[in-house]
Amino acid sequence: MPKKQTKSDKKSSATPRETNQRPLRILITGGGTGGHVFPAIAIADAVKRQAADTEFLFVGANGKMEMERVPKAGYTIEGLNIAGFQRSFSLKNLAFPYKLLSSLMKARSILKRFRPDVVVGTGGYASGPVMRTAQRMGIPTIIQEQNSYAGVTNKLLAQGAAAVCVAYDHMEQFFPKENIIFTGNPVRQDIVQLDGKREEALAYYGLDTHKKTIAIIGGSLGARTLNNAMRDNKALLAEQENIQVIWQCGRFYEYDFKDSEVAQLPNVQLRTFIDRMDLLYAAADVIISRAGALSISELCLVGKPVILVPSPNVAEDHQTKNALALVEKGAARLVRDAEASEKMIKEALMILENDALAFSLSEAIRPLGRPNAAETIAREVFCVATTGQHCEKD
Repeated sequence: MPKKQTKSDKKSSATPRETNQRPLRILITGGGTGGHVFPAIAIADAVKRQAADTEFLFVGANGKMEMERVPKAGYTIEGLNIAGFQRSFSLKNLAFPYKLLSSLMKARSILKRFRPDVVVGTGGYASGPVMRTAQRMGIPTIIQEQNSYAGVTNKLLAQGAAAVCVAYDHMEQFFPKENIIFTGNPVRQDIVQLDGKREEALAYYGLDTHKKTIAIIGGSLGARTLNNAMRDNKALLAEQENIQVIWQCGRFYEYDFKDSEVAQLPNVQLRTFIDRMDLLYAAADVIISRAGALSISELCLVGKPVILVPSPNVAEDHQTKNALALVEKGAARLVRDAEASEKMIKEALMILENDALAFSLSEAIRPLGRPNAAETIAREVFCVATTGQHCEKD
């Protein structure tokens, strides 16, 4: 471990190595969901903007979305045969010890071959074995924790990590206080730059410029609760002459809802995917969304009134905790999953009718955005790669 540096030394070390040395090698591991994959890619992109010659390798879980998304973003990825442990009884758990052991062995082989200067973990099935193996091999590691409630794996890994980059306050209850850096969650650059896009957005989606717009975002796979709430509010939506809805149902539910009566309403657009999320945000007057960490980080930057409907089907109910972190600051409205059909659309209409409330929600959520999160994490990656320890505090 390098000797402890002075503050001035640390500031100067958080830059790429001298040109006569080899480029930095950075291994990034994480995936399973967009909430883990997209931050990982955003971090790599930010590092590359600061040092184009950096060498990257991603490690994910075979069969998961990162194996497709990461190559599309221009990076190399290798897969581990790892899957999660089912909390309820499942025969799949019988194979878990074998998959974990083989993943640990493959992770060690990858690390020995690639010889990274630092390993960054964003969460997901592959992150645990790779990060743990790196720590045992003496390779510095950085955890990027997206949620307000840390999972068991990250809490254990944090004891050996050089830095833990977080997006919420009060994370010292999970991680060593001295290693926590408040960075926010990294998001796609097109989300950061929405100014001046509203007119383009309304034209892109064929929306009426004289009507207010509700955007319902269920994620790439979709959210059954949000879809059912739309179906159950068909009569109410049919009465709204000055309201239009873009409803992203997700690919799992396309055939369940594309021919539904609510999808046929003239003021409702049903879309399986949203290919220009920046334009959807720009067009929306109020947004209804699940409360995944990445979604919330994007919504804070967007600065529009938000209704969060947390999914109850996630570990430690962390989406509810994510949502409450905003609700307690007056930055969002919360609708419980079980009450979505009754309250979700009514809540959106109430916000659209109350200019003072809409303004208050927008003003409260906007300061919570961290547009430079990826760049902040990238600087920390350089610092840990070159010194073995973190250099910045928020």
